[in-house]
Amino acid sequence: MSLQSHTIQAVDHPIHFNEKGYEALNAHLKATKYSNLFIIVDSNTNEFCLPVFLPLLETTLAIEIIEFEAGEINKNIDTCVELWNVLTDLNGDRKSLVINLGGGVVTDLGGFVASTFKRGIDFINVPTTLLSMVDASVGGKNGVDLGNLKNQIGVFNLPKMVIVDTEYLATVPQNEMRSGLAEMLKHGLIFDKNYWEHFLNIRSINFAQLDELIFRSVEIKNEIVTADPTEKNIRKALNFGHTLGHAIESYFLENEDKTTLLHGEAIAVGMILESYISLHKNLITEAEFDQIKTTIKSIYQDITFDNQDINPILELLIHDKKNEYGTIQFALIQGIGKIIINQTVENELILKAFVDYQS
Repeated sequence: MSLQSHTIQAVDHPIHFNEKGYEALNAHLKATKYSNLFIIVDSNTNEFCLPVFLPLLETTLAIEIIEFEAGEINKNIDTCVELWNVLTDLNGDRKSLVINLGGGVVTDLGGFVASTFKRGIDFINVPTTLLSMVDASVGGKNGVDLGNLKNQIGVFNLPKMVIVDTEYLATVPQNEMRSGLAEMLKHGLIFDKNYWEHFLNIRSINFAQLDELIFRSVEIKNEIVTADPTEKNIRKALNFGHTLGHAIESYFLENEDKTTLLHGEAIAVGMILESYISLHKNLITEAEFDQIKTTIKSIYQDITFDNQDINPILELLIHDKKNEYGTIQFALIQGIGKIIINQTVENELILKAFVDYQS
């Protein structure tokens, strides 16, 4: 299937694929009276993606490029303050448009900056990494980290549109591609067993198939988000692998003795751990768990945890945004392709999951 003519209708906005996106964007710019246009990039997308994107824009608007340094470490309120100041200095107003061109850090942070500047101006997401295409740019979550705590500050607010152009993936390094793949694996595990089975032999997937798999991944995420836009219920399914995965990611981010993990690398570990928990709560079979663990470990390098790492990781769970009334809530799988939310898990079982992961 060629994705160039495809659009997925999300809650109140379209997600356009490939060429269709630029046609829609230029039509939107023509039809809407914006005062000026700001393109938010990081140092990577400024170099590799902006030269591809700019020639495809058809507009007489004044365009300003706002760049910040790449990396999760810059996804914080200080960067937002800098961007709000730049928008102010460059005469940003209620009728300005922001286009976020970049990976998950750019779409999360840029969406938050736009959603809060002058109480909210229009923005459009153009994700350039696999992770942001299948996850970060879809669903209206915008925000920044608070210290090492992931996405603690943010808002639900929808872009005018999302443009998924898989040509940008040619600029993405292999480890970043694997990072994005983790969210695709998750979509299969929580929602679509057939989709999950595409990944059992990862080496057989070619680039043409990848386009279709990305499309299906966005479709799955959109279906869940449409049913529950502000995460009161079934949208919590998307947190599978993330309760422990985010805690691991935060711990490795703040700990100078550790190599910082990419989001998907941490989520891959989280999915194995939370699958182990699902097994020991009799929600999946031994065979299903073995398949999940073997498949994920064939794609991602093992992460080493020392004994002194586990308690600080467990302490970080207290700050997880899914917690209610001080209780840590897990989304677990109930067979491959199905999910059960609001599950409490005792520490003893979490510790056993870490032991199993390292075995």
